[in-house]
Amino acid sequence: MKVILRSDVSGLGRKGEMLDVADGYFRNYLNPKGLALKATAGAAGQAEAMRRTAALRDAASKADAEEIATKLVPMRISIAAKAGDGGRLFGSVGAGDIVEAVEAQAGVVLDRRTLDLEHPLKEVGEALVMCKLHTEVQFPVTVEVTEA
Repeated sequence: MKVILRSDVSGLGRKGEMLDVADGYFRNYLNPKGLALKATAGAAGQAEAMRRTAALRDAASKADAEEIATKLVPMRISIAAKAGDGGRLFGSVGAGDIVEAVEAQAGVVLDRRTLDLEHPLKEVGEALVMCKLHTEVQFPVTVEVTEA
């Protein structure tokens, strides 16, 4: 069945794409959630309009992400935390703590899900945390954990 995606679907496609999917997948998943509609002649024009607006929005989003990246890459975000002997923290510094520190020190509001932090920081020192604001914009944020 030919369908047009109304929003991005992970593993399937992007908004406005015309795809061939199984009837049951459309009937049981895509249609009830409002993620896709059947492809008709009128819907094809609507899909083209969705693709154009998505491309414009994507370009604006990429430009904003690059601007934030140029501001954050040269900065060193410092976070003070209680630590014991040997620089081991009492607790840890997680993505939420890093996002709060970035907002306080750089004035940039990030979502904690944009940070690629495999494990919370548990020691005093410097760490590079990757931040992905856009599919094509990924940059490191330097985080320095100091003893409070």
